[in-house]
Formats: sequence, C-alpha cells, structure tokens
Amino acid sequence: MKGIAKWLHERNLFPYALLVPVLIFFIVWNILPLLWMVGLSFYKYDITTGEPLKFLGMDNYQAIFRDHGIWQALSKTFLFVILAVGLETILGMALGFLFWGSSKMPGRRLALTLLFSPMILTPVAAGTFFRLIYDPVFGIANYYLEAWFGLKINFLGDVKWAYPAVLMVDIWMWTPFMILMTLAALGSVPKAELEAAQVDRLPWIRRLWHIVLPHGKFILMLGILLRTIDAFKTMDLIYTMTSGGPGNATELIAISLFRKAFEAFTMGNASALAIISLLIAIAFTSIYLYILNYKERRA
Repeated sequence: MKGIAKWLHERNLFPYALLVPVLIFFIVWNILPLLWMVGLSFYKYDITTGEPLKFLGMDNYQAIFRDHGIWQALSKTFLFVILAVGLETILGMALGFLFWGSSKMPGRRLALTLLFSPMILTPVAAGTFFRLIYDPVFGIANYYLEAWFGLKINFLGDVKWAYPAVLMVDIWMWTPFMILMTLAALGSVPKAELEAAQVDRLPWIRRLWHIVLPHGKFILMLGILLRTIDAFKTMDLIYTMTSGGPGNATELIAISLFRKAFEAFTMGNASALAIISLLIAIAFTSIYLYILNYKERRA
C-alpha cells in the first residue's frame, strides 16, 4: 500500500485517487438510475401485467401533456411553491432581522432553539401531528374554534380548507430554515461597513439595500433556491395528512408521480413524468442562478 501511495504521490495522482470512491458512489447511485429512468420513459412497462417492454417512443410524454389531471397537479404545485417559499422567505427574513438586531435580548438562545425545532421533525411526523390537530372530532384546532367562535371546520376533509391547511403546516415547518439562512447572510456582512453606516446615520432601508443585501444575497438566494426545489417535490407531508384529497384538492405533482409509479405501476409513464419534473427543477435552478449573477454580468 505504501508503494502505491508513493507512486500516486510522485505522479500527482493522489488527489484524484481520493475522488475515485466518491465518483463510483455517484455513478452507481445517481448516474446509472437516471440513465435507466430516461431509457424506461420511452417504453411501456407495466409491472402488474408481466408483459415485456414495448418501445413507444415519445408516446409517454405525449400522454402526460394530454393528461388534464397532470396539468391540474402542476398548477397546484406551482401555486404551492410560490405561496410557501414566498411567505417563508418574508417571515424568515423578518424574524431573522429581529433576532440579529436583538443580540442582548434575554432568552434569545432559548427562543431560537424553539423556533428551529419544527425544522428537525421529519415531514411524516409533522403531518401526523397536524392531522391530529386538524381532526374535526377531537382535534385541538376545532376545540378552540368552537369555544371562541362557535365554528367547527373539517380542515382536511373540506375542499376549501385542505389546501390552506397543508400550506400552513409547510410554512410552520420550514420558516425556521429561512430564519437560519437570514442569520447566516447577516453574519457575512462586514461589521466595519455597518459601523460606518451607523456613524453616518444612514437610514436602515439604505443600509439594507446598499450594505446587507450585496453581501448576503448569495446565502439568501441559496436558501430560496433550496426551499423552492424542496417545495416543488413535497410529497410525504401532504400524503401523510390528506393523501392528495379530498378528491384531488391537495394532489401535487409528486403525489401524481407516486400514484403512477406505486399505485398504477405504470413505470414507463411514471419515468416520463419524473424526467419532466427534473427538467422543471433544473429550470428553477437556472433562473435563480441567472438572477443571482445578473449584476455581475452587466458589470
């Protein structure tokens, strides 16, 4: 082993040799399944029938584009992403600025710990937890609604309330992540520039626009990008709470994909939908990177 290490070191190949296990893992668990899924999307493959693979060309993709249910699920997903990520970003930035500006506040660390606790929960646990809270018979939400306002709402069984109900759970769960990213962005701002702005009595809006955002925008945009991708593929939280119901009121694109793959077992059609979802996620990433680097390209 020493001889091999010496030989690699003499030829400046040792750093590349350290990357080999990572590359093997990445190829086996990422590249090969992706290539298999791309190939499978051009075939008819139904597990339940036991029939051999049948080449369909672009038929699976055409069937998806003609499927009205997929378009409904996609529109609900885009609305979910916009509302969830938008509200989480606004609340996260507001609370992040609040905690950043109150470093000497008593109980600050305890408050931050309690705020970050929802982010630690698994989506299935959070979904089960809130399904019990929203329960129309013995849930605590209806208990207080009836006691204070005389109302009783079937949050997860009513088409009008199911979508806002699951949206609020996602906001409750992931706003702490945006608080964390905001605090990280604010921590990257040089203190000398902030002190100089304070000496010059610069208004806080101009401090935010000319000092804080230029230094912290990359971290903030990274947080928004990660939340956008994660919100787009939300499945476990909503499936635990409503299974996409009532009807299809909360059926997002990830739940539609799950139904095609593991309920209908139409793997070719599901693979085509997965590829389309992947391309949409890549488009999101490209848009965010374009916005992030817009000013640098102009300069």
